[in-house]
Amino acid sequence: MALSNNNSKRAALGTGVLALAGLVSAPLMAQDAQQIIRDRCLACHTETGTADAPSFSRISEQRKTPEGWHMTLNRMIHLRDLQISTEEKRALVKYLSDTQGLAPEETEGYRYLLEQDTNLVETGIEPGLAEMCARCHSGARFTLQRRSEQEWKYLVDFHMGQFPTTELHSLARDRQWFEIARNDTAGQLAKQFPLHTKAWSNWKAADKSDLMGRWRVTGYVPGKGEFDAWMSAAKTANGKYDLTLEGHYADGEVLEGSGKATVYTGYEWRASLTIDGVKMRQVMAADKAGNTLEGRMFMAAEREIGGDLMAVRDQGTADLVALSPSYLRVGESTEITLVGQNLNGDIDLGEGVTVEKIVSRSKDRITVIAKASGAEGLRSPRVGKAVHNAGLAVYEELARVEVSPANAVTRIGGADGNMPKVRASYRAIGYSAGADGQAGTDDDIRLGYMPASWSIKPADEVAAHDKDDKYAGMINAAGIFVPGDAGPNTARKMDANNVGRLTVVASVEDGSSQVSGEGSMLVSVQDFVRRVLD
Repeated sequence: MALSNNNSKRAALGTGVLALAGLVSAPLMAQDAQQIIRDRCLACHTETGTADAPSFSRISEQRKTPEGWHMTLNRMIHLRDLQISTEEKRALVKYLSDTQGLAPEETEGYRYLLEQDTNLVETGIEPGLAEMCARCHSGARFTLQRRSEQEWKYLVDFHMGQFPTTELHSLARDRQWFEIARNDTAGQLAKQFPLHTKAWSNWKAADKSDLMGRWRVTGYVPGKGEFDAWMSAAKTANGKYDLTLEGHYADGEVLEGSGKATVYTGYEWRASLTIDGVKMRQVMAADKAGNTLEGRMFMAAEREIGGDLMAVRDQGTADLVALSPSYLRVGESTEITLVGQNLNGDIDLGEGVTVEKIVSRSKDRITVIAKASGAEGLRSPRVGKAVHNAGLAVYEELARVEVSPANAVTRIGGADGNMPKVRASYRAIGYSAGADGQAGTDDDIRLGYMPASWSIKPADEVAAHDKDDKYAGMINAAGIFVPGDAGPNTARKMDANNVGRLTVVASVEDGSSQVSGEGSMLVSVQDFVRRVLD
């Protein structure tokens, strides 16, 4: 694989993605997990309730994602000297996620944190919570929790006990932070993110689908490109699976991998695989029917290097899952690959689109040469009974290009130091202007990811004066940015290090013209807080 297989162990504090796909040596029942709590936790916590419905102080009053529970146990281990084996820890994360997790609706809009897709600027956080909580945490951090009001107050108390300088920080020292947080903010959090919700009650009562079987998978690996594959999930225990992955990248190169997956809360898929010799992680969510998985796959050693991932269960019916590319320029003959399963019957790419030649065809992959005429717009390709709604965009002219991510942070490193470089991966998204002919409006048609030429330039006059584009790093042909070395650089003014502020430029060829888009890049210092806790 073209990606660097960096074996250094790096992960965000408490995210737990590296451990959540591990297997417990033997499947444990709920009673076993409860007994682990009694054996390992009751030195500090207390048990109430009944034998049939036990309750544990400070535990039963919370609901969290698998990563949230993993973080809690890590904190108990490292701050409270909890003695617990890896097998017991995994069993508790599984049990607590299944019995005190979040419903699918409760994670919507914030899954980027679970998927480790963190090069983005959060929006929509309530101003009060942004000032009191999101000045240190991501908004998704507290949004992906549910607590009783008393537990939210206890959380404020914990902050003051564990981090007494909190009141001296920016946006805290100009107000009575503790009083506001405990008397006002805790109540607001309890109303917005309560312990008891209808969504969770309904999900607990719902029948959960077993996710074993064959899955048609499509995704993207930076440095390798788009791929399609078959993933087989063989059940080994409750919510646990052995995985095999076989497929091809868009250039025809073979993709092979194997690993293990654990499903939490009935829909939270966490997998650890080795693909073409590189350790990868999958974080996906199943739909309520259990027939579709969507999320992200990324390198275990570098969570920033990853891409979208989708899997559709093979139910014996015809499914058209994806098209590559997902756009067709009017008047041009283009090779398009249709990916799916049980693809039998006539090929119809939509109004005004002619299939000029079938290059290759099987039941799960068809490559054709197609040409479009007529008006711009979205088409719904069809193969027999399989339809991909609005899956093909027909356009006349590329109007604008977006760079994704729009904002990113990378970090210098290496140079014989203990902290590796933190890279970033970019993609270009094309748009046509739509019916109004004005680029940048709601009428624009998203064409999809497009091949681009990549370059960097200084973000402003100061960055140009400091020659940040010369020292801060470089971007390769695949859109992967590699920051500079850590440590002082004698070639820079005052022997400064290689941090900098850059603009990342994607240039896309469209007929005889070229359209460019820009993204923002901050090349920063090492993150000395970031470490592995498991």
